[in-house]
Amino acid sequence: MTGELELYDVTIIGGGPAGMYAAFYSGMRDMKTKIIEAREELGGRMLIYPEKMIWDVGGFAPIQCEQLIVELARQARLFDPTLVFGQQVRGLERMADGTYVLVTASGERHWTRTIILALGRGILQMEKLEIEGADRYEVTNLHYTVQALEPFRGKRVLISGGGNSAIDWANELEPIAERVVVVHRRDQFGGHEKNVLRMKASSVEVRTPYVVQQLHSRDEQQIDQVTIRHLESGETERMDVDAVIVNHGLKSDFTGITAWGLRMDDWNVFVSEKLATNLPGVFAAGDFVYYESKVNLIAGAFSDAVLAVNSAILYLDPEAPRVAYVSSHNDRFKEKNRAYGVRDE
Repeated sequence: MTGELELYDVTIIGGGPAGMYAAFYSGMRDMKTKIIEAREELGGRMLIYPEKMIWDVGGFAPIQCEQLIVELARQARLFDPTLVFGQQVRGLERMADGTYVLVTASGERHWTRTIILALGRGILQMEKLEIEGADRYEVTNLHYTVQALEPFRGKRVLISGGGNSAIDWANELEPIAERVVVVHRRDQFGGHEKNVLRMKASSVEVRTPYVVQQLHSRDEQQIDQVTIRHLESGETERMDVDAVIVNHGLKSDFTGITAWGLRMDDWNVFVSEKLATNLPGVFAAGDFVYYESKVNLIAGAFSDAVLAVNSAILYLDPEAPRVAYVSSHNDRFKEKNRAYGVRDE
């Protein structure tokens, strides 16, 4: 699908939690809405951790990440926004009348009156294990993310990394795996303190400061053993493994958006309290934004999305209501309520 000659009130770049909720809320405000997502599905960064349990979203305590994606995507589609998948936005052109044209890497052009940047951490790529020949095992038992826990049941698992994801995976796998070893190059872990303490109090074997030095395979198809090296003494240890999970962080790519003239640092765009960037008609929400009272939770992304949509509609029409009516009094929900058998008051 291309955006040729069709003008939208708002185009949301990014289909993570902030982008999905912005699409829902802009529907509440009767805006003609489009989402452009670089992946082939909605979910954003949450797609990396489908089995992770999410505890801090209002109304869901807890909910599995993949199920939260399903619910947010259903809500995002409620008012039938146009969804464009598999396109990376790179260029931005501003017409004489203030209309923007978004240009994708494949040359499609999308016309819009306002923009909401819900880029999260950009297009994310896992940092790979820097060992020659490691990539050959990616089709068997070298993993950069955990899509499901069950394949690791009864297995000897080595996890390399010390961030939140590495700690979460160790804690989730500990009850079902035969053995879990966590190798980290520093004595201090970057994960949430409570989760680190839980890991250390369990049967997870923690080896610091160590790095993975070599992968061993009897058949050149899958890893059978791993050699780890102590960074201070140089001492090495070789251990049997059935699976290796690597979490060395993520590389972020914001494609050509960093060349638009936005006021930003390496990770975030700076916005006002109304979620406005320094470009007229361009707003932002979610992990991509920074302002003094920013809340780095999924719930915070929802709030950002609402503020960004409200600012976008006021940019288009300064006389418009500041906020949407709540759903119990919003005409946009009358027909949908009848579908659920709810009578109008």
